[in-house]
Amino acid sequence: MTNLKRLKVAVTGANGFVGRNLSHLLVAKGLDTLQIVRKRKKIKSGMIIISKNLDEKHLSSKLKGCNAFVHLIGIGRQTTHSSYDEVNVNLTKKAIMLCKEVRIKKIIFISGLGVNKDTTFGYFISKFRAEQEIINSGLDYTIFRASYIIGRNDPLTRTISEQYKKGVITIYGSGKYHLQPIFIDDVVEVIFQSLTDKKFSYKIIDLVGPQIITYLSFIQNFLQGRKVSIKKISFEEAYHQALNNLDSQIGVDDLNILVGDFIGDPKVLKKISHVKFKTYKKALKTSTFS
Repeated sequence: MTNLKRLKVAVTGANGFVGRNLSHLLVAKGLDTLQIVRKRKKIKSGMIIISKNLDEKHLSSKLKGCNAFVHLIGIGRQTTHSSYDEVNVNLTKKAIMLCKEVRIKKIIFISGLGVNKDTTFGYFISKFRAEQEIINSGLDYTIFRASYIIGRNDPLTRTISEQYKKGVITIYGSGKYHLQPIFIDDVVEVIFQSLTDKKFSYKIIDLVGPQIITYLSFIQNFLQGRKVSIKKISFEEAYHQALNNLDSQIGVDDLNILVGDFIGDPKVLKKISHVKFKTYKKALKTSTFS
């Protein structure tokens, strides 16, 4: 196990939801933390490195001495200007090249719950390909296949909160498909442990919470008794909006993931981590709506 006082960690996507929370924890624990971001925003502490594509010449010198590389850059909706291959796959390749160039031995990657070799839609395919690049890299890796991560200002509850403020919350289809949300504080603690604990090495682990719940029940618990109109729309209408409305709050692959009923096995994570995982109800108390 690496001495924490000597641990130096690079975090890509450090101004995203998980990245901000992880960097805050690492800095609070006294770790030398290098936060790699495209723009200087939402970063309150730690060293900041600006990088648009992970191939700038100055990166190597700044990353020297790092023990671990946490790769959090990713997109969940592609455009003609930013494709899954370009971001989810190619930037992972560049992250691996950086690790090898400056002799960083450990890489940690956040993938998606439901990713597997038989997947048929774009987002999961890109995440699977990124996983394979890491697995075949020769680096010590930990890959977390994450369910919905919730906490203050997380993407899921922020979207629901925005709908609430407009007076209508949308349920796609029946709302009976299942989620297995996990609290952001538990997520960053698990990532922190995986930096030094060899029990996490060379593993793909489901990053899921202790409870399985339907989306409809999640909405009801999120509202905490507050009154608002609930509008159910058919999947046909939902996908039509996602495909044709650029301002739609949910994209096609967002819908695929939401209604896919992707459930993970929490046993491995519980066995090797020292985290007492919070229920989704406790996690919701810190959400955007609270």
